[in-house]
Amino acid sequence: MANKRSVTIRELAQAAGVSIGTVSRALKGQPGLSEQTRAQVLEVAQKMGYDTGKLRTGKPRRVLFLYRRNLGSLLTNDFYSVVLHGAEVACREAGVPLSLMSVAASDDIVAQVRRHESDALLGAGYFDPELMEAILKCELPLVLVDHFYQGVRSINDDNLNGAWLATRHLIEGGAKNVAAIFGPLEHYSVALRAKGFRRALFEAGRLFDPDYEVTLDPTIEYRDAGRKAMQQLLELPERPDAVFAYNDNTALHAIELCREYGVRVPEDIRFIGYDDIALASHSKPPLSTVRVDNEALGLVAARALIEGESASTDALLPVELVIRESSRVEPPAPARKLRKR
Repeated sequence: MANKRSVTIRELAQAAGVSIGTVSRALKGQPGLSEQTRAQVLEVAQKMGYDTGKLRTGKPRRVLFLYRRNLGSLLTNDFYSVVLHGAEVACREAGVPLSLMSVAASDDIVAQVRRHESDALLGAGYFDPELMEAILKCELPLVLVDHFYQGVRSINDDNLNGAWLATRHLIEGGAKNVAAIFGPLEHYSVALRAKGFRRALFEAGRLFDPDYEVTLDPTIEYRDAGRKAMQQLLELPERPDAVFAYNDNTALHAIELCREYGVRVPEDIRFIGYDDIALASHSKPPLSTVRVDNEALGLVAARALIEGESASTDALLPVELVIRESSRVEPPAPARKLRKR
């Protein structure tokens, strides 16, 4: 028989052929499973010698908010700082302390989580598979925000529909050559935004041209990467007349370069971003975007942790198209009437 302390819920899930959440529900005797599935999981747990004493029930004593260290300071991040605020609101309402920790795959994450004395985890943003495996070894309730991993609860905005709405807006405004700037496509939200962009082109009868879709260079500074991507589009034989950027910061960096090149926005190129960060409405020109309620993302995720299995497995929050000057089409000037002499 295997050593009890060496058997993880993930190993049980793999052996039973079910998700981690299903194993957790079965071991805790919670509803939502067939008796056959519950019996199957319990039988596998008994055979593998799983220590059921490790299971926690009831409201968590402390929630730990996890984010990737390469994001830099979370407090200066326009998106995830607001997600964190939403999580803090939900935890405060429930009387559950919330702490914060940055992580990298090289960390001893299990030991670090233990020092925080947390018994529930909220992971925000993209975690690569190696980092996810390290986090799952903690064997604590986990909810992901702005990410997806098989078998783990996730809270996301409707990335696919948001990108589709943004691209359709540009097309319906008369754009002939619509381009896009994306971040790393292995990121769950970015991949869905790329899919929504391409779907809008397809539905409009446009042929996909890979030259009009640029991915940020991950080896250089973020601001420089956005400017470089826009320069690549401006150097095309037929430059785009509209650009969808996968987030607002990228759109603002691209517009900055256009201004230096004497390219007018929106007269020469129309722009739309994504997220509706605070700076979007104050930029010159004000940036059209897709509004995400990122505070609600954190709020819903933290409540899912606090409520436990009674919370819905996944959530997809709606988005809203926000039209501002950067993508507006100026109406044609009215014809001047000639006065009779």
